[in-house]
Amino acid sequence: MADAQNSRGPRRREQAPQEPKQFEEVVINIDRVSRVVKGGRRFRFKALVVVGDRKNKVGVGVAKGADVQVAIAKATDVAKKNMIVIPIVNDTIPHENEVKFSGAQVLLKPAAPGTGIIAGGVVRTIIGVTSIRNLLSKSLNSTNKVNIAYATVEALRSLVPKEEWLTYKAPATKSAKKPAAEVK
Repeated sequence: MADAQNSRGPRRREQAPQEPKQFEEVVINIDRVSRVVKGGRRFRFKALVVVGDRKNKVGVGVAKGADVQVAIAKATDVAKKNMIVIPIVNDTIPHENEVKFSGAQVLLKPAAPGTGIIAGGVVRTIIGVTSIRNLLSKSLNSTNKVNIAYATVEALRSLVPKEEWLTYKAPATKSAKKPAAEVK
């Protein structure tokens, strides 16, 4: 009897453990959408997913599928294809930013160390998969989760790293001394 069980292949517990995932995936929202056809209504599912690496990459994706798992898988693929790199300075963003996307408007402000993430709903979820630890935010004009998600990602995309600011002066280093004046 024991030989018969082994001939079916390895059991789930005996399989090799899978490697840890490179990205963290969080489902923000799942909606049931319908379309009216001749025989009635056809139902599908729309998933909104955010993907991040807990460092400085984040992406948002929306997709529809015949069932929830298919919709989530498709949305995750879309999010991974649309990843952006965000500049982070001392666990916060380098400067204040306000972006309007469709009907949603999102305001992001850097915060002092120890403040935490002061954000609601969708913005908090998106910031949660990055390495940002201190941030103030406000979502304005819209309660549409998809538009707020895209506005948040657009606000993060349009951040300019501190090194690229026009008024930024690099700190002087000891090795960059001025050469001594030549003696004639």
